[in-house]
Amino acid sequence: MKHHPTDPIETSNSAPSIVLVEDDPALRTLTTRALQQNGYLVRPAASAPEMWRALEAGPADLVLLDVMLPQTSGLDLCRALRQQSDVPIIFVSAKGSETDRVVGLEMGADDYLAKPFGTAELLARVRAVLRRGGLDRRHGKPEQGLIEFDGWTVNVSRRQLQSPSGAGVELTGAEFDLLMSLLDHAGRIIARERLLELSRTRLGDSSDRSVDVLISRLRRKLSHGGQPAPIVTVRGVGYMFNTTVTRH
Repeated sequence: MKHHPTDPIETSNSAPSIVLVEDDPALRTLTTRALQQNGYLVRPAASAPEMWRALEAGPADLVLLDVMLPQTSGLDLCRALRQQSDVPIIFVSAKGSETDRVVGLEMGADDYLAKPFGTAELLARVRAVLRRGGLDRRHGKPEQGLIEFDGWTVNVSRRQLQSPSGAGVELTGAEFDLLMSLLDHAGRIIARERLLELSRTRLGDSSDRSVDVLISRLRRKLSHGGQPAPIVTVRGVGYMFNTTVTRH
C-alpha cells in the first residue's frame, strides 16, 4: 500500500480531518462551517497550491475537491493525488450530468456531489465515504481475516488486495467496498440497485452508471496473466462473482 501524509488517520479518537478545495469564498465558508458544526476538522483551500500546503500540514481523511478551479482543474489534481495517495476524494461541481459523474469516478474519485447541495446531502456523502475507510467502525469490531479466490488474496482488516503473483494491487475505497460486496455474495446474482446499496456508493438514482464504472475498474485490476476477472454481467439484472471464495 502507498503511504503518504494524506493517508487516512488510524487513531479512532481523532475527529476526521477534511481538506476542502473550493475557490468560491462564500461556498467555502458555508461548507467549512457546516462540516465543523458536525464534528469535522476542516482545512480550507482556494487553489491547487493551497491544497498541497493543506495536505502537507497534516494527515487528511478526505478531500472535498471542486472540479472547476483556477489554473489547475480538480480533475488534474485528482490524477496527481491518486499517483501518491489513496485518500478518499469527493468531487464537487456545478456539472451534475451522468457523464461528468462517470468521468470523476474514472479519475479515481470515491463520490460526486453536484452543486447546489444541501447540508444534509453533504454530510451523508461525507459519512458514507468515511465509512468505507473504517472511520465509522469505531463502535463495532472491524471484520478481519483473509479471503482467497483464484490465487488472489484479500486482507480484510488492512483492506489490501494481493495478486496471484504476490504484487499489491491498489484499490480506492469505493472499489474495495464493491469487491467486498461481491465476495460476500459470491455465486449469487446481485441486482445493480442492491449492489449500489451494499457498496454504499450512492451517486444518484438507480439509473446512475456509478456501479458499472466501478465494476469496469475492478475487472481491469482483477485481470491477471490473461485471465479475465470472475465478474459476470447478467444482462438487465446485475452482476455475479463467479468463482470459489475461501475465508480464513
